[in-house]
Amino acid sequence: MSDALHELYQDVILKHNKQPKHYGSLEGHTHAAEGYNALCGDKINVFVKLEGDRIADIQFEAAACAIVNASASMMSEALHGKTLEEAKQLDERVNEWLTTETDPDVETEGELAALAGVRKFPARIKCATLPWETLESALKS
Repeated sequence: MSDALHELYQDVILKHNKQPKHYGSLEGHTHAAEGYNALCGDKINVFVKLEGDRIADIQFEAAACAIVNASASMMSEALHGKTLEEAKQLDERVNEWLTTETDPDVETEGELAALAGVRKFPARIKCATLPWETLESALKS
């Protein structure tokens, strides 16, 4: 991982943890799910409002570590207004960054690219993926 990506990781995780985007319960949601990491006790609720195949709104609430909060914040920012297919493709890219040596293009992916920094800490990968897995569960509900 490049030094620039590592620096982005540190800055972005802290920023999104301190000031998460799309935080709180979502009135009128059409889908919701709760995610839980039994290893550390992190809990997250993801709320989605679909209009057709588009994510019209997405929010989350969490009692979790900084990485869960930051990942959920970045996820909700990135997916707001996207189609379900676009969301699926982004989920696959994020998973690839976390589980392989593939570095995202910071210019294209923006702050979301910071999640690739989590792979340097294998025990924390579950933290970064928990919001995405919970979103997947919500969309199946």
